[in-house]
Amino acid sequence: MMIYFKNALTRKNLMALTGLFLSFFLIIHLLGNLQLLLPEKEAQLQYNLYSHFLSGNIVIKLVSYVLYACILLHTLDAIYLGIKSKKANGPKLSRDRRSRASTWQSRNMMFLGIIIFLFLVIHFKDFWYHYKFGELPHDENGNKDLYTLVVNAFDSIWYVILYSVSFLALGFHLLHGVASAHRSLGVYHPFYSKLIRILGYLFSILITLGYLIIPIIIYIKH
Repeated sequence: MMIYFKNALTRKNLMALTGLFLSFFLIIHLLGNLQLLLPEKEAQLQYNLYSHFLSGNIVIKLVSYVLYACILLHTLDAIYLGIKSKKANGPKLSRDRRSRASTWQSRNMMFLGIIIFLFLVIHFKDFWYHYKFGELPHDENGNKDLYTLVVNAFDSIWYVILYSVSFLALGFHLLHGVASAHRSLGVYHPFYSKLIRILGYLFSILITLGYLIIPIIIYIKH
């Protein structure tokens, strides 16, 4: 039992660190994606230039490897801890009373995580893979036209719905995850815990709304 506790604690710390790194990445990625909402011609040239810079910069490439590793580690740790927790808790009671002491998102982190992971697979396939290995046309500056690929994807209402559902799942995941990550790293002081919880809620709402408005506005405009 002690070995399990130490192992779980280490894995929770790792999941917290990878989760916070991914949260920081969400901010940077959102700021880049907001360029899609500029006037069409400016958005095309600027977004394609931005994408070209990211793909050709060695520092960004190194950071991207860390990002991929964090996604895998965060996912694998979540699966491992979820399985271990179920085994440690034993058979469920006939009536589950956890809802009295926990939030819906805290009880459904695995379910929300699965939605997010499936979205990432689709997202990488539709955009990252095509940009890296596909044959894309070039804009007037000679950069691969990722902008048109993204805009064409958001012409489909089904893709907009998929995107929206996925980021709503991400928002609920963050509502619990941000505060939980800080607790896993040892932040238990009542004042700081309350402050982190409030900031975590604001962060979750702003990130979710920020990502949601992009496909909706593009769909309405086109």
